[in-house]
Amino acid sequence: MNKQEHLLAEKLLRINAIKLQPDNPFVWSSGWNSPIYCDNRVTLSYPDVRNFIKIELCRIVAEQFPEVEAIAGVATGAIAQGALVADNLGLPYAYVRSSPKDHGLENLIEGNLKPGQKVVVIEDLVSTGGSSLKAVQAIRNAGCEVIGMAAIFTYQFPLATEKFEEANVKLVTIGNYSTMLEAAVKTNYIKESDIAALEQWRKDPANWVPNNDSNAE
Repeated sequence: MNKQEHLLAEKLLRINAIKLQPDNPFVWSSGWNSPIYCDNRVTLSYPDVRNFIKIELCRIVAEQFPEVEAIAGVATGAIAQGALVADNLGLPYAYVRSSPKDHGLENLIEGNLKPGQKVVVIEDLVSTGGSSLKAVQAIRNAGCEVIGMAAIFTYQFPLATEKFEEANVKLVTIGNYSTMLEAAVKTNYIKESDIAALEQWRKDPANWVPNNDSNAE
C-alpha cells in the first residue's frame, strides 16, 4: 500500500467513518449483506481528516487531470468535498443531484457548467458505480467533457471497474478497500482470520453470506 492510502484508512477507521462487522453485517437498500459501512460525511466534522482529504483530492486533480476547467460534486455525499476542492484550486463549481428538483427550475445540475468545459467529478464513495456514472452522464448531457473522477474511497467491486471502463471514465481514488483491510489488521480493528471472508465479499457482494449464517446450517 502507498503511504497516502494507508493514512486515509487509518483516519477513516479512527473516526468511525468506516465500520467493519464481518460477523454482524449491515444490510444495504439493495438487500445485499455488507460487512462494511462507510460514511465519509463524518470526515467533515474532523478538521485534520477533512483537510487531508481536500489536499489529496486536489493533488489527484492537479496531477491526473491538469487540463481541468471546472469541478462537479455528486450529491449528496460529495457536495462539500467538491466545493472545498474547487475553492482550493480556484475553479468553477457545480453539483449534480440524484434526480431533478420537483419544483422551480427542476434542475439536475446546480450551478453553471458551460458546454465544452473539461470537468472533473468529485465523489465520496464508489460502490457499484451506478450513481457516480449517472452524474457523469448528466454532465455529458449538458455538453461538457468529463475528463475523470476523483473519489475518497472505493470498494473495488469488479462490477464498478467494468462500468467505468465501459463509460470511458478514468477513476482515481485516495484509498481503497484492500488497503483498508490491511490497515484494519495492523491496528487490530479486525483479526487476520477475517480477511478471507472480507475479500470474498468484495469479489461477489451480491451473493456473499456472512460466517455466522454459513455456519448455522
